Amino acid sequence: MAKLPAKKRPAKVETKSVIRKKLMEAAKTAQKKAYCPYSRYPVGAAVLMDSGRIYTGCNVENASFGLAICAERVAIFKAVSHGEKRVKALCVAAKSAKPCGACRQVIIEFADKDAEMIYLDWQPLEKKEKVTITKAGKLLPHAFDPSEAGL
Repeated sequence: MAKLPAKKRPAKVETKSVIRKKLMEAAKTAQKKAYCPYSRYPVGAAVLMDSGRIYTGCNVENASFGLAICAERVAIFKAVSHGEKRVKALCVAAKSAKPCGACRQVIIEFADKDAEMIYLDWQPLEKKEKVTITKAGKLLPHAFDPSEAGL
């Protein structure tokens, strides 16, 4: 008796809410690894790339302050160092979470204007959590856009 070919299962498609939840949990986990002895302001970030892979980052401070780096840039640079180039979504977790100007410019470099940006205002000790969602194109009005500059 001949074997019937196995039925192919459809690829699992994750909903936007499932992806958001994964990003938020990854950003919270990254926040716990922050090195912030000077500001005591831990920040975590998680970035979803076109490949579907999530990369995380945390802020890392330095006594000379100017050499510190934000969580968002750590996550993006980690993704780029693995050959990734396009950000689909990014989540930043902290008290009053929002990317700084330098991070916004880096996000613009690697994200399409419609990439989702999730700000997770997370205060675990007070058990408070507020989520704000926007698009990368709204992060930095009149941003320097390398493609518009012909670079």
